[in-house]
Parts: sequence; structure tokens; C-alpha cells
Amino acid sequence: MDFTTILLIIAYALTTWYLISRFMPVKGLENLRAEQFKERVNQKSRVMLIDVREPHEFKNGHIPTAVNIPLSQLNNRVKEISPKNDILLYCRSGLRSKQAAKILKKHGFRQMAHLQGGLITWQGPTKQK
Repeated sequence: MDFTTILLIIAYALTTWYLISRFMPVKGLENLRAEQFKERVNQKSRVMLIDVREPHEFKNGHIPTAVNIPLSQLNNRVKEISPKNDILLYCRSGLRSKQAAKILKKHGFRQMAHLQGGLITWQGPTKQK
């Protein structure tokens, strides 16, 4: 085997690992369709709705009552999240909220839900800041 073949095999393995790690289900994370997510948001008791997008995205439109804790800041702001609440996560397309769930799971959170397909699937009201 020549050096180029070895590099291609390593690149293929790393790419495969990366894709699997991003798209695999997160244990303890419920995938909710927009209507199910809206029902949970409207329960109002013991629900913490977290928008994990960046602040400029949040300002352009978010679900009312959402708290903006960007994925890039989540590790440093995890103490703002009470484990007594039902944690509802969302982002633009659903990928960052899954990553956020993985981070929260490492911090001991076990039951979370996210908006499958992200804010682009949301049919409820939005608010601009």
C-alpha cells in the first residue's frame, strides 16, 4: 500500500466518524415535530426553552419565552439551566440543538427534547428583539 492510499483510508475513516457522530441519535433526547414542540412550549410549567443559535440569529426572530444560550457558550453557562425544568432546545435546522443536548448530557441532564428540523419547521409565533 502506498502513502496516498493510506491517507485516503484515514481521511475516509475520519469523515465517516464525523458524520456518524453528528447525525446519531442522542440518548435521552426526544425528537419533537413542530406541533409536538409547540404543545410542550405552551405547557408553561417547569419548561425552559433554549435557543442555541448565535445572538444575531436570535435577534432576527425567536420563539417567545426562549432564552438565548448559544452553543458556543453553553459549557460556560450551563449553571443557568435548572435540572428541575423540562429542557426544550432548538436552533435553525436541528443540528446545533442535538450538539447542545450532548453537552448537557455530559453535565448530567438526562431528559431533553429538541425541535426536529429546527426553527425552519416552526409554525408558531416568533418575536424579534
